[in-house]
Amino acid sequence: MQFIPYLNFDGDCAEAMAFYAQLFGGQIMHQMRFSDMPPGEGMPPLPPEAQSRLMHAHLQVGSQAIMASDTMPAMPGASAETCGGGYLKPQGMWVSIGVDSAADGERIFNGLADGGQVAMPFSATFWSPGFGMVTDRFGTPWMVNVQTQPAA
Repeated sequence: MQFIPYLNFDGDCAEAMAFYAQLFGGQIMHQMRFSDMPPGEGMPPLPPEAQSRLMHAHLQVGSQAIMASDTMPAMPGASAETCGGGYLKPQGMWVSIGVDSAADGERIFNGLADGGQVAMPFSATFWSPGFGMVTDRFGTPWMVNVQTQPAA
């Protein structure tokens, strides 16, 4: 079993995934825009402002993956909890990254913090030589944690 975070964005998914690929040293395996979808029977026409948005993206980092998409622009009368309801900021969750060294943790944290909002600065804690919490400039909340080896 594998758990894969699936992130949502408001029109900047391609930019975010390219940034994450560079920062995490990963590779974008797949990207598809809403305009690439074949028309479906009974499906309303795609709004022009949705054409360039990403319907799906897959970033591979070693054996780990992050998947993502842009939301559809808000459509009149659609609830924010539905597919056509527009973007909602993430709430009640953080994407946690475990790294092997404080230097790598600080590099990743600083990259995510550039243009973002720091909730807890990266520093040593009682459980780790480095931990920090930040919401990046794309609105994704992250925790960066230096993993320690259990005592023998």
